[in-house]
Amino acid sequence: MENKHILVVGGSSGIGYGLIQHLSKMNAKVITVSRNKPENIESLEHVTYYPLDVKEELIDLNFLPDTLDGLVYCPGSINLKPFHRFSIEEFREDWEINVLGAVKVLQASYKQLKRAKGASVVLYSTVASALGMGFHASIASAKAGVEGLVQSLAAEWATQQIRVNAIAPSITDTPLAANLLSKPERREASARRHPLQRIGEVEDIVNGTIFLLSDKSCWMTGQTLHIDGGMSKVKLL
Repeated sequence: MENKHILVVGGSSGIGYGLIQHLSKMNAKVITVSRNKPENIESLEHVTYYPLDVKEELIDLNFLPDTLDGLVYCPGSINLKPFHRFSIEEFREDWEINVLGAVKVLQASYKQLKRAKGASVVLYSTVASALGMGFHASIASAKAGVEGLVQSLAAEWATQQIRVNAIAPSITDTPLAANLLSKPERREASARRHPLQRIGEVEDIVNGTIFLLSDKSCWMTGQTLHIDGGMSKVKLL
């Protein structure tokens, strides 16, 4: 990753923050954007921050370098409840954050990605899009939209040598999931639902993301990588 220009959208906490820390150590040139400034960002080498709200109607990325080797879109949401209690506004909010925000960023950075002649885009889905899970109707449908976007763009941008892939995690120990993991019994119950008997750590998802950004995955595009403790594919007897 040394000297590669990588845009990380949503790098203020959780997986996004863990990612910019790792990329900094690998001497990548990181541009990170989010509503809130990441803590201690001044201590990270080769990392530049710009404020950005992906829900804004128009997104201006005029601060990007001429060439962009990688783009990771991290913003997400967790809103779980019975389907009949979801409002249309809540469905729209999940779609705005997870899908339309990515669309706007990708459209605004297309020229820079194209110039790299080998750029990699990484988006995030969820295990709930592949595995039917109650109370996940809003986020599962939004993330399924992300996976559809990944496949379509992978086909359309292949001639430009832009790879587009996704990662579909299960529940990961991040601030976004804090309410779901707030008590020891909740954490233990969540761990038991996974064949590998633990919840995800930020490091698990960051490692997969760096793989997809790197040349080690140069023959992969249009794929959704399931990093979920086996939940989507494995059933214990």
